[in-house]
Amino acid sequence: MSADVPGRPSHPSRAGRDLPAALTVGLVLGAGIIVSLLMLRQVFLGMVAVATLISTIELAGALRRGAGIRVSLPPVLVGGQVMVWLSWPFGVHAVLVAFASTTLGCLAWRLRHGVDGYLRDVSASVFTSAYVPVFAAFAGMMIAPPDGGFRGLCFMIAVVASDTGGYAAGVLLGRHPMAPRVSPKKSWEGFAGSMATGIVSGALSVSLLLGGQWWQGALFGAALVCSSTLGDLMESLIKRDLDIKDMGTLLPGHGGLMDRMDSLLPSAVVAWMLLSWFVPV
Repeated sequence: MSADVPGRPSHPSRAGRDLPAALTVGLVLGAGIIVSLLMLRQVFLGMVAVATLISTIELAGALRRGAGIRVSLPPVLVGGQVMVWLSWPFGVHAVLVAFASTTLGCLAWRLRHGVDGYLRDVSASVFTSAYVPVFAAFAGMMIAPPDGGFRGLCFMIAVVASDTGGYAAGVLLGRHPMAPRVSPKKSWEGFAGSMATGIVSGALSVSLLLGGQWWQGALFGAALVCSSTLGDLMESLIKRDLDIKDMGTLLPGHGGLMDRMDSLLPSAVVAWMLLSWFVPV
């Protein structure tokens, strides 16, 4: 929420964001991502690793606060970093082995707390490992090819265009809630705006940056709109189940970093799959 000005009523945006703070944070993060993808992709991989670390801690904290669930953080954090950093040179097989090893680590680490809640805590630990670092590792695999910087840009452009188009259309035209019990501010009009901007941005970016067909880019953009929207709704369900508003408070106007990663994580998986199919190396 924006700070109240003495003598003036506070007017939060219809989308529920502190818009100036959200825009500032978004621009700073976006500039850093673009520069890293174009100049040195290893820096982008480092940004993914740091975001994975922070998001994992936020999700584990939310599970503890909301439901008393104890995620086995040491193996999840270490295993998550191994997944991300090995995703570039070694690909899917390394991520799979790291995830399996992390699962074993979680099973062993939780033994010291005894029987009560063992299955619940281990399940949450494995879920956290899959939801954050495994999904994030697909971003690392995406930027591995020689044109990986452009692949990462296509991914980021489509997700940001989807979020921006949906936000604008939802604020200006939103009348019909998409899932009122899950995310009351998300509307079908906003989804239509996301779809329009996502398709256009996907068609342009994939054709101009990667030399793909325009229709492939359009399908790419539409798919990322769907994955981004589902990611938002899934995280909203998690927060409602835990009875919390945000995963954290790290980013002004956005909540926690995990509150920004919700659409990016599943979209990284979809983007890697589609780009591998449409524009093979």
